[in-house]
Amino acid sequence: MKQKYAVFDHTADLGVEIYGKDEKELFSNAAHALFDIMTDINIVYPKTERDIRVEGSGLEDLMVNFLREILYLFNGEGLSLHNFLVSEMDSYHIKGTVRGEKIDPDRHCLNMEVKAVTYHRAEVKKGSHGWTARVIFDV
Repeated sequence: MKQKYAVFDHTADLGVEIYGKDEKELFSNAAHALFDIMTDINIVYPKTERDIRVEGSGLEDLMVNFLREILYLFNGEGLSLHNFLVSEMDSYHIKGTVRGEKIDPDRHCLNMEVKAVTYHRAEVKKGSHGWTARVIFDV
């Protein structure tokens, strides 16, 4: 299986480079990276399902808005997510389903708090071996 993401150094924040064979996989892997960094994603059960729809003015804006939306599900609604399916998308819209469960303090521990997803150096591009995105998380 191809690597989903890698972390890179960024002063006072956490930079992540995400990979995908196509745009849908790239966005799914970005969501995976966010939750994998914050929690132990392997012990989260897909008990709850949420449909998500996000808009942006382009792929970078869409990526940041998408990650902010699912970060809100964690911070605002107390959901720890495990499964991320992008069903439809273009450069300005994304629609999909996320699955997870309510955070259980007895089972789920926070590895790293991600306070925000930033626009700083946000990038989404297609290369010869698929798609790559770079995002900076405020931690």
